[in-house]
Amino acid sequence: MDPSDYIGLAESNRGILSGGQDRNVTLHLHPGLDFPIVPAALALLMLLAPVFLFAFAGEACARWAQRLPVVARIALPGVLVIPWLIVGLSTGMVAARWIAVYTLAPVAVAALLLVARRLDPEQRGHWLDFLALVPLGLAVDLRWLEPAWPHRLALLGKLTLLDAGLYGFLAIRQLSGVGFDLRLRGRDWKVGLREFAFCAPLAVGLGLAIGFLHWHGRMPHAWWLAPAWVFTFFGVALPEEIFFRGWMQNLLERRMGRVASLLVTACVFGLSHFNKRAVHFNWRYVLVAAVAGIFYGRAWRADRRVGASAITHATVDTVWGALLK
Repeated sequence: MDPSDYIGLAESNRGILSGGQDRNVTLHLHPGLDFPIVPAALALLMLLAPVFLFAFAGEACARWAQRLPVVARIALPGVLVIPWLIVGLSTGMVAARWIAVYTLAPVAVAALLLVARRLDPEQRGHWLDFLALVPLGLAVDLRWLEPAWPHRLALLGKLTLLDAGLYGFLAIRQLSGVGFDLRLRGRDWKVGLREFAFCAPLAVGLGLAIGFLHWHGRMPHAWWLAPAWVFTFFGVALPEEIFFRGWMQNLLERRMGRVASLLVTACVFGLSHFNKRAVHFNWRYVLVAAVAGIFYGRAWRADRRVGASAITHATVDTVWGALLK
């Protein structure tokens, strides 16, 4: 989803709980969202729990995982299939191929990163680290796993493999310098908003010049900007910044240096948007996203803090969704 989708989603769901319908003995969020509230909410809470555990107690989680027997340590992320099963059983969308994907992909990521840790204890960046990024990237940005989920619940699929990556890179690989810590500091806001100020004129000017961006005819309700920003921070910016900056740029920097890793990661970030808002290759989106990715990378690189780059990312997307289309 691009930023304007989240503004629209916030607008369309103002009636959550108050505007639901009772059908087949299940309460629905909204007549246009055909899934039951309770299983979806339970799955969301289960998937958010690892995110917050690693965000606030990452070292303790890693120590706990290292005390497990090797087989249990690798098999543990297989439990990430449970949230999908909860939603699938409640909507009749259970399919063997998705059970296999959400059971085996997290386990495969953990196994790859365990081997990478043993082969590359100095953390210089092993090819197995980059191989582990492949299934994670499919969930984080390319939408290949969205068919497994009901409409508007694709975020849960992204969170599932985000959890797998957090467990693999932080608990198994114990990769340093990721900077995933949601105890946001004043400097995170300073750096994040500074890079937004640098990014906005260039990205907006470029987007308008190539016909990718256009001004909205009217502003959405201003009071929806704050919840839209929060939703974008957690639902879009944080997963993408962990993947592209905390993992990819972090690993590439060890192999090719600060400048090259910044530019390569920004280009890959841009290319990951090739199929958004278009049926064919959307070169305009790729170009604007790559430019924005440079500033997201700069924000992360300042103190190696995902929170700072996520602030930049969420602010760019929210302003885009509110003022541009």
